[in-house]
Amino acid sequence: MIARMLLSTTMLVSLCAGSAMAADADTAQPTLGEVVVTAQKRAEKLQDVPISMEVVSGEKLSDFATNDFKQMVKFAPNVSVQTTAGNDTIYIRGFGSPPANFSFDQAVSLYMDGIYAGRNRQAQAPFFDLQRVEVLRGPQGALFGKNTPAGAVSIVSAGPTSSFEGAVTALYNFNLEGPEVSGYVSGPISDTVGARLAVKLLDQDGYIKNLATGHDDPGNKMALARLTLRFAPSDTFDYTLKAEYSDRQVRGGLTVSSPLTTGQNPHKTRFLAQSALGPEGTEATSWLVSGTGNLSIGDFTVTSVTGYSFFRSNIINGFDQTNPAGGANAANSVYNSYPEHFRQWSQEVRLLSPTGRKFEYVVGAYYDTALYQLTQLGGFNIASLNYFGLLNTEFRQRSQSFSVFGQGTYNVNDDLRVIGSLRYTSTDKRGHFYGKLLYGPFALRPVNTIANGKIDGEDNWDPSVTLQYDIAPQIMAYATYGRGSKSGGFVSNTYGTTNATFQYKPERSENIEAGIKSTLAEGRVVLNVSVYKTKFKDLQVSVYNPTISAYQTGNAANASSTGIEGSAAFYPAKGLDITMAAAYQDAKYDDYPGAACLATQPITECNPAVPASIAANNIKGAPLPYVSDFSYTATGHYKYEFGNDMALDTTIALSGRSKYFDSDNQSPLFGRQKGFAKIDARVQYGPTDEKWHVAVVGKNLTDELTTGSAFNLPAPITAVPRAILYLEEGRSIAVEAGLKF
Repeated sequence: MIARMLLSTTMLVSLCAGSAMAADADTAQPTLGEVVVTAQKRAEKLQDVPISMEVVSGEKLSDFATNDFKQMVKFAPNVSVQTTAGNDTIYIRGFGSPPANFSFDQAVSLYMDGIYAGRNRQAQAPFFDLQRVEVLRGPQGALFGKNTPAGAVSIVSAGPTSSFEGAVTALYNFNLEGPEVSGYVSGPISDTVGARLAVKLLDQDGYIKNLATGHDDPGNKMALARLTLRFAPSDTFDYTLKAEYSDRQVRGGLTVSSPLTTGQNPHKTRFLAQSALGPEGTEATSWLVSGTGNLSIGDFTVTSVTGYSFFRSNIINGFDQTNPAGGANAANSVYNSYPEHFRQWSQEVRLLSPTGRKFEYVVGAYYDTALYQLTQLGGFNIASLNYFGLLNTEFRQRSQSFSVFGQGTYNVNDDLRVIGSLRYTSTDKRGHFYGKLLYGPFALRPVNTIANGKIDGEDNWDPSVTLQYDIAPQIMAYATYGRGSKSGGFVSNTYGTTNATFQYKPERSENIEAGIKSTLAEGRVVLNVSVYKTKFKDLQVSVYNPTISAYQTGNAANASSTGIEGSAAFYPAKGLDITMAAAYQDAKYDDYPGAACLATQPITECNPAVPASIAANNIKGAPLPYVSDFSYTATGHYKYEFGNDMALDTTIALSGRSKYFDSDNQSPLFGRQKGFAKIDARVQYGPTDEKWHVAVVGKNLTDELTTGSAFNLPAPITAVPRAILYLEEGRSIAVEAGLKF
């Protein structure tokens, strides 16, 4: 199938190349320019890198006031985010690590200025003062390595400039009723030292009216700062130190009630009084420090990347209820909280060979050590059972990993290259879990349990091989086979966990991919396409079983995703550029014995209350949750310059995806988000040199109400069984003013 798709694509690109070049040979026309990335640990043109990837510029993220991953990934098809009250999870090509088990390493790993961040709270809101975000699809085990079987997201922040400059931007959001202010100053301190300081402050209300408190949930308050220092005493050595601090407070939640017997129809209202554990929301503080040094030894470069990451957070959740008879002061029936603490040290060393030779390579070694602690408090106030109590679990994990890696490129001739890579990783982990009942009757389930586990020398080998061929000037084709892996681990927050259920196995992926990248019409047209098939073995899963009111965490047997991804960019006239991208995929379980029951299965086939029925259940052929078959994005940008050195700059962005299941049991009613399209727009006015500007920014202009995830809140936890939907942000309009100096 992949071979047929690639052959058709090759013919299409060749036809487009011929027609585009013949139709427009005016070299005076402006071009799209060259995007430089570091996906292969070298500064390379995006069009020369044999990886299916999207690059989102820092300017584009800033233009649309992007503050979280959910807003960022709308610019990258085949990439999505599952929104929950615990962890937001990134999925690429249908694969990610479910947020229900907090200790999961992520299948899509985040790298912030080269530092591995496997937990999303390591970088609370990194989308400020950036150069770019690189989204790499498919296993990236060789060069990124640490837990990237589905892909990687690399965030590159802006660095010091050679001359003094600065900017400040202030925005007021009318729908969220609050301001956002950001700015930076940058320039040389001396002949050898440059500095950059960037800050961002945000204080906005939410988009859901809480009828119990009168507030708009979830309010968002952030303070972020990043200091960068670059020391370059000579042409052969430089060292860059970056320190980022983040403090984030989320006031209220983002869940709303919905019937179980109808399709999703969320409303912007909720009723949730304060729980016994305190006000609903999240408080999180994080530090991320990196030091990167480059030393030239002849034509070779030695690079050292040192990282330290720390965060401390607490999440308090309630669950949306209809108005209880007791009024606003009535207690919620179920609530929980998740205090977390994490710290990590890492060190990477690389040797980079010079380019332009028959054989080019990069080799290196990596080490990290981390401590993760999680407390879980779960409260119940169920009058129908006369059950009132508070459960507690404690989880502690120490981990360390070591890896060596290398990638070599053999230039067979000017047009053909063979690229091979290999990474070996050894992982050690120690986990401890205990659960107890703090007060109340011992009911519903056993909770006084203890579990201990260890992983010693878990070995993973991640190879890849790529053939890269220049079909014609500015047209490159590639074919890749690669493998990725993610380490095993421990169940961190499931009540009743014992030694028998504590540990899960590593997961592994393999990917076959082929693609074409082309730059046509003297740089005014870019067309890229790739086809792939990705398979996962021992996929790590954690799904909610409402009958036993617990999560089932472990390994699914096999799953796969087959698809095609394409992007296009055009620069038809001065001031006008158009970019588009789309993806289609078929992602499903190939074999999943022992799976929790799906809503579509009759009770005679799978009874969620009977363990033997679940053990015999196999949902082979079922689609993966949180995955759309089709996703797309398109952006049109036009800058009109007036005769008085003023300009009107307009951008319209469209993003959407087809329907998908966003509940674990894949309910075709409450658990399915219908397909949607969202429109964002920005209109800016100011001088052509952009020394100042005023703008209007609109997001989700058609007010599409969509959900990030859903689950069944069953009786007797609630008097009336209902669906709980995690509502995403609706329409917002903001005004912005900025000044550069």
